[in-house]
Amino acid sequence: MAATTSVPDSDSLFEEMAVNLSEYGYSVQKNALPLLLGNRLWEQSHGDGESALRPAGVGRKQGLQFNQAVRSDKIAWIDDATSTGAEWLKWTAELQAGLNSSLFLGLFNFESHYALYEPDCFYKTHYDAFRGEKNRIVSIIVYLNHDWLQADAGELVLFTAGDAKIPLTVMPEFGTVVTFLSEEVPHEVLLTHRDRYSIAGWFCARRDSPVR
Repeated sequence: MAATTSVPDSDSLFEEMAVNLSEYGYSVQKNALPLLLGNRLWEQSHGDGESALRPAGVGRKQGLQFNQAVRSDKIAWIDDATSTGAEWLKWTAELQAGLNSSLFLGLFNFESHYALYEPDCFYKTHYDAFRGEKNRIVSIIVYLNHDWLQADAGELVLFTAGDAKIPLTVMPEFGTVVTFLSEEVPHEVLLTHRDRYSIAGWFCARRDSPVR
């Protein structure tokens, strides 16, 4: 499994993530989010971020639909209007630069939102990339849940293409960072038994640029 439990510095973290993405198509890094940043994101997700939460849809723009049989989470988009949002976007920009340097992916911009799964919420199996657009290249998920127990459920399941082809299950524990190739790794969020907070984001290529 492409995972580690401690990361000495951001350069080492980003390099390991790049290696994992190249070899496996995904990376799971526990305790990878800087602690102070994680605590600030937790505070915002439970404060102003929570008040901005709205039901999530499936699709984009004119194709956006709301179907709670597919997903039942709530989301709030993150920007640099707050110091916490700006700090988060600075960290992801550093990760983007690291992935581009190692993998030559041509990642150009980034978008992300808070996600809240309340008890009995879920997200059925799906891909993050919109077929034909070739825009979202690398997905990232960061978890903001302290003291998560196995009985709380709500795991992320990655359907990887490894030799064993066994789904990889990830507990949504505070500080865990998951990245994967948006168009290649289907995944789902299992039904949760308590409030489950995370950030979901996507590193994107220019729409007029070829995808490497």
